[in-house]
Formats: sequence, structure tokens, C-alpha cells
Amino acid sequence: MNRGTELPQTMLAMVVEQPGRPLVRREIPVPSPGPDQLLVKVNACGVCRTDLHVADGELPKPKLPLVPGHEIVGTVVRVGSRVDDFRPGDRVGVPWLGHTCGECRFCRTDRENLCDHPAFTGYTLDGGYAEYTAADRRYCFLLPEGYSDTAAAPLLCAGLIGYRSYRMAGENIDRLGIYGFGGAAHIIAQIAVYQGKKVYGFTRPGDSAAKDFALRLGAVWAGDSTEMPPEPLDASIIFAPVGSLVPLALRATAKGGTVICGGIHMSDIPSFPYNILWEERTVRSVANLTRRDARELLEIAPNVPVRTEVELFSLSDANEALSRLRSGRIQGAAVLIAES
Repeated sequence: MNRGTELPQTMLAMVVEQPGRPLVRREIPVPSPGPDQLLVKVNACGVCRTDLHVADGELPKPKLPLVPGHEIVGTVVRVGSRVDDFRPGDRVGVPWLGHTCGECRFCRTDRENLCDHPAFTGYTLDGGYAEYTAADRRYCFLLPEGYSDTAAAPLLCAGLIGYRSYRMAGENIDRLGIYGFGGAAHIIAQIAVYQGKKVYGFTRPGDSAAKDFALRLGAVWAGDSTEMPPEPLDASIIFAPVGSLVPLALRATAKGGTVICGGIHMSDIPSFPYNILWEERTVRSVANLTRRDARELLEIAPNVPVRTEVELFSLSDANEALSRLRSGRIQGAAVLIAES
């Protein structure tokens, strides 16, 4: 039996009906939580570049019709019959990884981010561009006090995937390059600076506002992505979905260093000479997140403290938020808020 308050029958949602076309405003049924799910009233939902990849048809086989959005902050209003660790009134975050099988070899070896049978919020599961969403309780997280709903939203993907990328850079680094200074970069730069790293920010050529943003967040240097930094980097993280940045980052990274590709989608990587990979440089990708990533980030963020910079849009203006993100006109992160 589900436990909670009386609910409306329908809700407002912004829906992907056909990739490559604008989202459509719809009235759809409020979901009913399953035995192991929470029903969450959405207070805020971040707008992530992955939402763009889904809406633009760059990620294959989404659930259709689909409610996108996977940086969800909301209030539990109903819990499933087998849920005993959350209750109505709890404030929770719901991230990209929405379900894992718990049985495959990856799940059994603490690599649930590589699960053979996963489900993803806002891609294969309906997400947070709506007034309510249902979510697996295992992938819902209590959020730290001190963050408003809108400030917390970017932590749920930009923060989590960014943090996993940052972990992959290794502990023994001093100089970190970040390519693409958007939602993830502006969170991870703060953590890296807090931990004593020197951050080098790489932005779109000619984007002086993004360079100023990087410097304001503590970067010691900011320049065009086509430039070489003033000293070799120990590791580089590429958040921009631009494959041609990989050879550039390799050239900027010292021997023994790592280049991490932090996005779910990237344009093709061009061929490059072996000598820029030689000397034990590593190129690796980051896939999804784990619950460990979430616990660690949500613990460290208030200690920094990480300050997210957000631009707010009403739920019905989701297409405008996506358009501005697509053209690089968002500083920090875009967040959709519930309509009054």
C-alpha cells in the first residue's frame, strides 16, 4: 500500500514526443510509485547538456514519449509499500542513474555505474520536467541543509558526473585543466581549488565571459581551448562534447597524466600522432555515477562550500532554457522551477 497525501490526478509536464523537435507542454497522469519507489513533488530540476543530447536525438532509443530531466530536487509526498528509509516530507535529490539490476558482474563488484541492465532518469525513465516524478528509493538522496532547491539541483548531475571525472584524475595531481566551463566545471573547479589544486580553465575561443567566470571561481589561468597552458598539466577533464579537444588536451598534459572525457556524448575524436599519447598518458571516459559518488559529493559540497550559479526558468520555458544552453548562453547552470 502506498502511504502519503491526497494527490491530483494529472500534472503539467514538458515532453519529448519526437527527438529533434521542441518539447511539448502536456497534461499527463501523476505517476503512481511502485513498492520500492518514492513519489516526489518536483520543486526544481536542472537543465543538463545530456537533456540536449536526448532532445536533439543524439542519444539513441529514448523512452517515447519522454519527460526529460535528471537533476531533480523535490519533496517526497508518497512512498511505496516496501520503503522504510524515507517518509513524506523528506527533501531528496534524484540523479541520472535511476535503477540498476544489482545482479550483473558490474553491480556485484561495486561498479553499478556500468550495470548491464540500467535505467536512466530522463532518458529511459520519466524525469523531472514535470510537477511529480516516481523514483527508485535506492537512487534518491537526502540533500544537505544550506542549499536552496534551485542551488542544489546542479549537484545532481553536473556535480555528480563532474565529481566522478575529478576522482578519475587521481589524488596526486597539482595542475588540473578543465575544458568547457559550464555547469560541471564551475562546481568541480571550486572543489579542486579547495583541495589546493591549480585550475586552468579552457573555454570556447573568444568567450571572454567564460574566461572571467573561470578566474572568478579560482582558476589561476583561463584561455581559449586552442591555447596551450603556461605549464604542463597533470590531468585534464573535458566536459565540452567536442572530440577535437582530446588531442589538444593530450598535448597540454604532462607525461604520466590523464585526460578524462566527462560527457555521455562527444563528437568524433580525430586521429592524432602516437607521440602525444606516449610516455604513459591515459585517455579514459566516465560513465554515469555510483551511490558512493553521490554520498561523497553531498558530504564535501557544504564544506567547500560549493556555490552553484544558476539561471532560473519556469517549467513551461524549458525549450528556451535548452536553446540557450545549446548556444552557450548559460553561465553556470539552468534550472527549471515549479509554476505557481
